[in-house]
Amino acid sequence: MSTAVLSPPTTVNSVRRRLVLGLAVAAAILVVLMAASLALGAEHVPFGQVWRALTVGGTDADVIVRDVRLPRTLLGVLVGSALAVAGALMQALSRNPLAEPGLLGVNAGASLGVVIAMAYFGIGALSGYIWFALIGASIATVAVYALGSAGAAGASPARLALAGAAITAALTGAISAIVLLSSTVFNGFRAWSVGTLSGRTAPVVIQVAPFIVIGVVLGLFLVSSLNALALGEDAAKGLGANVARTRLLGVVATTLLCGAATAAAGPISFVGLVVPHMVRTFTGPDHRWLLPYCLLAGPILMVAADLAGRLIARPGELPTALVTAVVGAPVFVYLIRRRRMAGL
Repeated sequence: MSTAVLSPPTTVNSVRRRLVLGLAVAAAILVVLMAASLALGAEHVPFGQVWRALTVGGTDADVIVRDVRLPRTLLGVLVGSALAVAGALMQALSRNPLAEPGLLGVNAGASLGVVIAMAYFGIGALSGYIWFALIGASIATVAVYALGSAGAAGASPARLALAGAAITAALTGAISAIVLLSSTVFNGFRAWSVGTLSGRTAPVVIQVAPFIVIGVVLGLFLVSSLNALALGEDAAKGLGANVARTRLLGVVATTLLCGAATAAAGPISFVGLVVPHMVRTFTGPDHRWLLPYCLLAGPILMVAADLAGRLIARPGELPTALVTAVVGAPVFVYLIRRRRMAGL
């Protein structure tokens, strides 16, 4: 009799312990990868020298560790977290398992902002056009939301997806038209659009960090509403969730996350699409656990991809976006074959 009474709480507690332990393991893996990112590359730096360069300074490795590898590693953590959380938010808001950060035109808006900065303002430095990318991403998202919400029916996942596809197509055409008119703009845009953490400095990290932190906090604030929304709009309203507010705040969070990440590193594919599905196979659809795991799993993938790109092609390096695509595509196919994409 007592066993039957104690069994459900015991099961819940064991699941919670497993999930907490998983977070601790993921955090440890991320720390190890960050340390490896600081030490490994075209020139190997012993871990002892890495530690001294970070804490004391005055070593030959100061420039490599503190000025080159530390900013790109921190940016990899920020961009990975942003894209993974944004992907999870978009999949929840649209109830579409194929939703990813490019769905609402964010990537296309950021790209158009970069092109305009290069072509009409003569801005070639990342620290200059990063603001144009953020503005472009914001305007594109507002346009998608306004178009998807027009009419008496209001916003819906299908309408937002269609509006996003239409805006993305229009912005992509505008980008192509501007880029083809100038070889200088074409070369500059091509360097940004490959998607990489290379060459990113501390000022870039400082510029994008506030946007990503605000977006993450806003996303975590919505976890209960997202769980209710997963049951359907009618059920969510019955549970007291404000569907319109949840969708609007979710779009704002996604814009901040995707806009900042894309502006800093260029378009990075598959992170926002694959990571939430990978995490969901372990945590289930509960966003109270899904989003914290995405906060760690996204950076793990980004930092590992950046490190792999440096080691595979040393003394050169492969763009981070290329590595994430090569890794993400087969993983996504594997997840589809296992039919793990249900239950958003």
